[in-house]
Amino acid sequence: MCRWAAYRGDPLYLEELVSSPAHSLIEQSHCATRAKTPTNGDGFGIAWYGDRPEPGRYRDTLPAWSDCNLKSLARQIRSPLFLAHVRAATGGGTRRDNCHPFTFGNWSFMHNGQISGFERLRRPMEAMLDDELFNARGGTTDSELMFLLALQFGLQQTPMAAMAEMIRFVESLAENLLGSVLLRYTAAFSDGKALYAIRYATDRKAPTLYASPLGKGYCLVSEPLNDDVDAWAEIPDGSAITLGENGLDIAPFRPVQAVAKTVPVAITA
Repeated sequence: MCRWAAYRGDPLYLEELVSSPAHSLIEQSHCATRAKTPTNGDGFGIAWYGDRPEPGRYRDTLPAWSDCNLKSLARQIRSPLFLAHVRAATGGGTRRDNCHPFTFGNWSFMHNGQISGFERLRRPMEAMLDDELFNARGGTTDSELMFLLALQFGLQQTPMAAMAEMIRFVESLAENLLGSVLLRYTAAFSDGKALYAIRYATDRKAPTLYASPLGKGYCLVSEPLNDDVDAWAEIPDGSAITLGENGLDIAPFRPVQAVAKTVPVAITA
């Protein structure tokens, strides 16, 4: 399982999550404490928002702890909204195109989890994409494909509803083709204005997610960045989180029945 961290609020340096804390994301890349495996060395990535609508992004296949460029960038880049991820591959090779976060237009996305039986589901999932989104697929992971499917189902207009429809579509597909479904999904995504997250699993064993105030904002993380246990609130399984101008909001998350689309949805990057 992967580890990730995200922030929205007044601008701060990426190092406040990525490298400075006692249990920073870089520390978690080789010593995670709340994951199935302690090592997340199959690449890393960061996406951050600044003066332009689309995010900047840096990804590499090196382990996060061994890339001096990551520490240097995190010390210099200051942003009001950013996503950072260290990868432990469960599917898809170790290559840059498979490293999170994924981006499309002004959207960024990262994920921790997996779809059981993905290799049998991949082609019908890809078949739901219109040409623009299919051609935007650069890697081979289930994470990137779920992001593109959410865009197909209307992420730009109704983010949480699109994610719910996407997940229900994947569940229905697995039920029909495999006879069972196991999906674990803890993800963060953003349009550059709000930060969204979902913690959900079909077996109620979703990857962990915590929230805490940080400066004049909030951070969302796979596991706490320090030992101050009172500062970190665990987000319940089956939750949708929105971080916007009014602060942090947590609501129940329930997948909805996907509606088959006979006409591709127009997506503007």
